[in-house]
Amino acid sequence: MTRSVLLGIDTGGTYTDAVLFSETDGLLAKAKALTTRHDLAVGISASVDEVLHSSGVPASAIGLVSLSTTLATNALVEGQGGRTCLVMIGFGPDDLKRDGLSEALGTDPVIFLSGGHDTHGNENLLDMSPLEDALPQLGQAVSAFAVAGYFAVRNPAHEIRVRDRIRAVTDLPVTCSHELSSKLGGPRRALTTLLNARLVAMIDRLIGSCEAFARQRGISAPMMVVRGDGALISAAEARLRPIETILSGPAASLVGARYLTGLDNAVVSDIGGTTTDVAILDGGKPRLDADGAVVGGHRTMVEAVAMRTYGLGGDSEVRIDERGLTAKIELGPRRLVPLSLAAELHGDAVLDALERQLRSVHPGRNDGRFAVRTGVPESLAAGLQPQEAGLFARIEDKPLPLDQLLTSMAQGAVLDRLVARGLVHLCGITPSDAMHVLGRQGQWERKAAELGLKLALRMKDGAGRPIAETPEELASHIVARLHRRSAEIVLGTCFAEDGLAEVDPARSVLIDRALSGKDGIVRFGLSLDRPLVGLGASAPVYYPEIAEMLSTAALIPRDSDVANAVGAVVGQVQMSAEVLVTSPQDGIFILSGCGDSLRLGEQEAAFAEARRRADSVVRERVAANGASATLVIMEESVDAPEIEGRRRLIEARIVARAVGRPRIALG
Repeated sequence: MTRSVLLGIDTGGTYTDAVLFSETDGLLAKAKALTTRHDLAVGISASVDEVLHSSGVPASAIGLVSLSTTLATNALVEGQGGRTCLVMIGFGPDDLKRDGLSEALGTDPVIFLSGGHDTHGNENLLDMSPLEDALPQLGQAVSAFAVAGYFAVRNPAHEIRVRDRIRAVTDLPVTCSHELSSKLGGPRRALTTLLNARLVAMIDRLIGSCEAFARQRGISAPMMVVRGDGALISAAEARLRPIETILSGPAASLVGARYLTGLDNAVVSDIGGTTTDVAILDGGKPRLDADGAVVGGHRTMVEAVAMRTYGLGGDSEVRIDERGLTAKIELGPRRLVPLSLAAELHGDAVLDALERQLRSVHPGRNDGRFAVRTGVPESLAAGLQPQEAGLFARIEDKPLPLDQLLTSMAQGAVLDRLVARGLVHLCGITPSDAMHVLGRQGQWERKAAELGLKLALRMKDGAGRPIAETPEELASHIVARLHRRSAEIVLGTCFAEDGLAEVDPARSVLIDRALSGKDGIVRFGLSLDRPLVGLGASAPVYYPEIAEMLSTAALIPRDSDVANAVGAVVGQVQMSAEVLVTSPQDGIFILSGCGDSLRLGEQEAAFAEARRRADSVVRERVAANGASATLVIMEESVDAPEIEGRRRLIEARIVARAVGRPRIALG
């Protein structure tokens, strides 16, 4: 008997969602549980056990498990990830200045090796001695390696040699650039490889948690993961290329939004705890970003939906700038654990500290803020500086007030570095707390939210006035700021789609007049040409007012709170394979990609072999990802200008694309 029940799981920054889905009957059950970053299996098991219980479906009936996640996206937006060593083969220090590579690298180590290849795959001498000298120490100071070689997409031999040596000495994860992209552009390929290496441990823990839970419950179904373009890949593939899961959650939400609404044309905005993701549905399909996904300010070489991801969510850090004559409220991009959630999880430890701070005669700079360990494995704390290690040792699994943790201004910067490494969470005021004070959310401890906002009320603006009179008034200001910022984000995405990317809604006086509804002799207004689909657990409390500001209809599907999990199970496996044919001189045609480089003497023979190789490899890739290719499309682009009366091949690109539904396990 075929097991046609599919399990979809979405692990977000705040919640882990689960749905049971039938290909004949649709959504059977849904559930939510808090994401437990210290042990992801706890949140996964809580949500999945609930859908199994509420539906009455036995675990043995599940034929496919599909996972989407925003963890990788959130990590890049918040600047988090494991300490990684970048190995550059054939590049020099000046190459770090290109494509934001130096900014992304930060203080992580980099090693330059001579070597690499030319555009036709011919090698330069590889010297691995600088790596050999550094490996013993680096093996103890980093959690992963990234290897990028000059023209490695034409010949990956040097990357492979370096990778094998690193693994032999350190036994740490190694990512090679040729495994991630076949595109030229060494520094951006190196950037993508660096980010991938930082995410390996995080995604490995997530998939491992899902697999462990499935084994415990007797679920023997294959496991898939949503890629950034909305397609599905096997869990094994996602472990090797976690960078491809950036925008996994947003892509799944688009697929889910299309399924839940049936709309062909819409603006889809998904608000989570950490980010807001906005994309356009046009003709029933999302557009892919041909230039590569941009996340956390980094443009990668990852093909993904053309979605804009902003560090704005229900759990965004509330920052109050009281230096001007009127206090200003800003949100994000960093995620905090809301005070209401911290108190829900840890009880009196949070409430007692907040009440103590309120009793103090003088307000403190760190009032209402706590630090707590994230619970990630100790191995990810490798390479901490003495100051960082000392402060980290004082932080526990329960929130510790910052007024007791930090004894100097300098320690604040040290704490920020621990947060950036993903080792520590900060707790503080968020829009979710404001919603609790206003009574529009009620799942966590409201008293903690009220105490936190009362502490903030002790601040004065530049004119010496309180920033608000009551916690409710301050909460209203925070929520209004989220509404306004969300409207600007939606407009920015729409302007970019309309070819007006240079228009910044946050800086335009005219857009400010239109959104705020300010009176004047000239009245400004704006509207969208399609509805605004709001997704996320808090969508019903935010998007009606946001849509009103944009003069469009708000559509919040009944199951908008689990749209990502729904999108995870209704997607398809999509793969591509690319082979390049170049001609360095008459009578020589070189094939690169999908295997070893090959030299042939005739153009037609080279093209035929390129097509055969691309077709064969794309079918193998679809099969390796748990599906059978139901459709293969071949695309060819040939650059052969006419020179002195005859055409001369410069480059031909042969791309095979295949689509298939994942195989469902049989009972």
